Amino acid sequence: MSGRFIVLDGIDGCGKSTQLDHLLRWLPGSGLMPDGVALVSTREPGGTPLGRSVRELLLHTRAEQAPAPTAELLLYAADRAQHVEQLIRPALERGDWVISDRFSGSTLAYQGHGRGLDRQLIDQLERIATAGMQPDLTLWLTLPLEESLRRRRGDQADRIEAEGQVFLQRVIEGFAAIAEQRGWSAIAADRPAEAVSRALEQELMDRLG
Repeated sequence: MSGRFIVLDGIDGCGKSTQLDHLLRWLPGSGLMPDGVALVSTREPGGTPLGRSVRELLLHTRAEQAPAPTAELLLYAADRAQHVEQLIRPALERGDWVISDRFSGSTLAYQGHGRGLDRQLIDQLERIATAGMQPDLTLWLTLPLEESLRRRRGDQADRIEAEGQVFLQRVIEGFAAIAEQRGWSAIAADRPAEAVSRALEQELMDRLG
């Protein structure tokens, strides 16, 4: 595969959507992408038509109908398998670049570290769903819990966001451990969006230039 696969990840409120929009504008003129290559934007869960249905089940189901923790994990794995097979791998094989809001690291952070599910099982499901495919670069937007809560104050929380502060702190600690294990690029997100954008640009130039 000649394309590039970039992932933005981090706790809710870290600015992934804002920075994804910025990179979609910046990357095509950055000099990093070969001429004629397309830039594909996607997300997890919900990067495919099937995934959008799974996203509703995962994030917006009423409490009494919510999936149990293991069912939740399997739904994330099903979404990822469809995402890789239908969208990501074909794009990379065409030589296109793909940038995704979340990928497999989020499942390990939220369901493994946050919920305490079996991390070996999560790793096994990741290998099955991705067929071993990994991002070329994961950009982890780091943010303290207090700042995440401040930024999201007044927003409607989805089912995962509503799990509470103790859960979210475990997720943050999980992201830190995963980033160290997998060689992610940590970008401090507790500063103005313009400064975060410049840091992301520099990291992309350094790592993929």
